[in-house]
Amino acid sequence: MFDPFKDFEQAGYLRNRYGEKDSEIVQELEHELFRARLDDAVEYLSRCRTVGYGEFLEVHRILFSAFYPWAGQDRVTTAPDIAVSKAGTLFSHPFDARRAVEAGLRIAADKRQLRQRPGEVMGLFAYGHPFLDGNGRTMLVVHSELCHRAGFCIEWHRTKKADYLTALSQEIASPGRGILDAYLRQFVGAHQERHLWGGAIGALPGLNGRGTEDTVEGEYRDEAVQQKYRDFEQRRGYRIEPIDPEA
Repeated sequence: MFDPFKDFEQAGYLRNRYGEKDSEIVQELEHELFRARLDDAVEYLSRCRTVGYGEFLEVHRILFSAFYPWAGQDRVTTAPDIAVSKAGTLFSHPFDARRAVEAGLRIAADKRQLRQRPGEVMGLFAYGHPFLDGNGRTMLVVHSELCHRAGFCIEWHRTKKADYLTALSQEIASPGRGILDAYLRQFVGAHQERHLWGGAIGALPGLNGRGTEDTVEGEYRDEAVQQKYRDFEQRRGYRIEPIDPEA
């Protein structure tokens, strides 16, 4: 059980507003609330002149605040000392989550680059993994909006969840080498109005929250965890530029 707050028995899964502990009920409630707020998130993005990290956080808040009181807060706030992984894949240090997401957003700001590197952008979002839950759905909504602004869409209904997640895990481990780009480019489609791709996202069967849970690897003050993180970063070999404080 993923329990970064260490209070599952007292507060339920990730301190959800209902104190729910049953994983099946948690997944069902979370997904139904996500679907109920999806149109609001899409409409919010349509009004944003640009999409930055703040907008990324706000999409998560819109989608999940009815279930998680911490929705819209990244791991710097919710779990700054905890190393998180999934199925053996490490995610960024909490203090690097913003840098990773913003690196993806910088690529996506160039429409031509986004057409060529849609998987690299998604991989950076996934590596950043800003939230304790709801990352996949949040980044899918944001990524779809970015593609919309670039004049194309990813036809997600044609993808296969297992194949996509395999390519995504490989992209996180070996970024910038075109792994997820090659997979996603198979499903590039024509520009669609927001209500069409928004509705398609809500109907995707793979977005029900069922899958491998996150894992707490330990605390960053643990030397073994620090070394594991250093080794993973070295294998990745991908430099993410620091945040410009003037931006």
